[in-house]
Amino acid sequence: MRKIVLASSSPYRQQILQQLSLPFIAVAPQFTEEIDPNVAPALLVRHLALGKAQSLAETYPDALIIGSDQVFVDQRKRPIGKAGNLQAAFHQLKQMVGRTHCFYTGLALLDSRSGIVQTDYATFSVSFRQLSDDQLFDYLQREKPFDCAGSFKIEGLGIALMEKMAGEDYNSLIGLPLIKLVSMLEIAGVNVLGN
Repeated sequence: MRKIVLASSSPYRQQILQQLSLPFIAVAPQFTEEIDPNVAPALLVRHLALGKAQSLAETYPDALIIGSDQVFVDQRKRPIGKAGNLQAAFHQLKQMVGRTHCFYTGLALLDSRSGIVQTDYATFSVSFRQLSDDQLFDYLQREKPFDCAGSFKIEGLGIALMEKMAGEDYNSLIGLPLIKLVSMLEIAGVNVLGN
């Protein structure tokens, strides 16, 4: 089997990929993410995911390299970044309460031997409950999601902020669209469920 490289240092993406029971290594990509608010989210996340995968192509010249990146956008499709601290996170969440927002998650699979590239993206929407300032502060103090886009961790206590969620692949919400990845791997000759 070809070596599979996940171009990510995210423990969440690593956990998701483990679901496929394929051997892989995870390596931090050598790529600087630049969020351009003037680029459509679907194009942006595909570009970022491909950049991550391509950044490891020289180091792994005979591998299937997976890149993934995510942008969280408001109702006007403007990117919502990582808050970095408690006050900025509170301000972000306050703006999102009672509204629906969307994650765009880009996916790239690069065959570094042949140079063949596959890219795609998935969307997943989240609708926030009506929450008081005290509830928002309680959440932020307990989970400290300051390094997460949108200032919440859906795989943790952030689920308590939600009224509803919708999308084709829950894994894309956490950061790696597995359904699309399985199809891409099959095109590249890796059958997750055998031949």
